[in-house]
Amino acid sequence: MTITIAGTTFDHHHYDARGDVLYLNVGEPQAEAWGLETPDGHAIHYDENDAVIGITLLNVRWTLEREGTLTFT
Repeated sequence: MTITIAGTTFDHHHYDARGDVLYLNVGEPQAEAWGLETPDGHAIHYDENDAVIGITLLNVRWTLEREGTLTFT
């Protein structure tokens, strides 16, 4: 399964049901060079060339059950 967000395709994923966290990665997970937090509380991970290499989405199931959609800004 792949997921494309804003032109970036994430081909690796892991859902931690206990923590309700979804990890999306471009290729195999790797260490980030830097990252930032979105206004929604999610995290975007970048490599040394400023390319997005991963996204961490928090409270995925809880948000989908409550609101029916997951916003990522």
